[in-house]
Amino acid sequence: MECGLVGLQGTGKTTLFTALTAHSVPVQVGSMKPNIGMADIPDPRLLRIAEFIPPEKIVPAKVQVVDIPGVPSGGGQLNQVLANIREVDAVAQVVMCCEGHAPAADIASMEAEMIVADLVVAEGSLDKATRSARSGDKEAKERLAVIEKVHAMLEEERPIRSASWDEGEQAVLKSYGMITAKPMLYVANVGEGDLDGDAATPVREHAAASGAPCVHLCATLESEISELDESDRNEMLESMGIEEPALGAFARACNELLGLSTFYTAGEKEVRAWSIQQGATAPEAAGSIHGDLQRGFIRAECFHCDDLFELGSEKAIKEAGRLRSEGKSYVMQDGDVAHILFNV
Repeated sequence: MECGLVGLQGTGKTTLFTALTAHSVPVQVGSMKPNIGMADIPDPRLLRIAEFIPPEKIVPAKVQVVDIPGVPSGGGQLNQVLANIREVDAVAQVVMCCEGHAPAADIASMEAEMIVADLVVAEGSLDKATRSARSGDKEAKERLAVIEKVHAMLEEERPIRSASWDEGEQAVLKSYGMITAKPMLYVANVGEGDLDGDAATPVREHAAASGAPCVHLCATLESEISELDESDRNEMLESMGIEEPALGAFARACNELLGLSTFYTAGEKEVRAWSIQQGATAPEAAGSIHGDLQRGFIRAECFHCDDLFELGSEKAIKEAGRLRSEGKSYVMQDGDVAHILFNV
């Protein structure tokens, strides 16, 4: 699952990308190829679990981030940029919010480009879908109904995500790679003198009207913080009166945007967070750790991390009757701490 950073040129996308990946990925400056890397998801719950179950190491969950080249002014190489956006599962639009920039206009410009790109696909698919539906095939008729609805929305300059779609319709949309059907997160990139995000108001207002999440951060500052070692980073944050870098909120928002939830494994060797699809069963969660655990799954012994924070130990959780033994049909809950029993 990938979250793509998109936006007009010069919005600070690549600076944000380098911060998210802690400068671990060589960036191709000026290239029309995307930069791809893994970003840690800062997780306060993970750190608290490690306080109660001290491990040798703590391993956060990760999210894959794609820094897609900025949409160029004048339309040059636009199709290549849009093709990259079609490949990701969710979109985080980075908007520059400082003097000399017009956030609302930039959002409108970016959205217009994406709507036009989807309209071209819809118009090109409409004839074929109509001919296929004449056969009377049920699936072809359903596909035509989706394309007709999409075409009407896009002609009204409405993004596809603004309508409700059932699971079957979403599968059709995904097969066409419709950009405006993808879940959207708005990222307001503010200046170092505006960490409260006053200049991000137009972005927040647009996000609220669209029913989309929004975070604000200073990409330049986040990039500088990510280069520091842990002690220097903590000292810098403390001096600024900040508990954690803004990247934490952003990474968690990306995780949620991708429809992922988090469960944990905890022991003496490591305390680790794992990202899984919301609605995943216990065997599927086990499979995210290792395929053998899914194939030989017997049961999962689970408790919620809140139980640990309240009662203080796994022994106390068991004595309070809150340690659960869950079978193959159990749907994992966000915040579960699990021990997988298996036999291969």
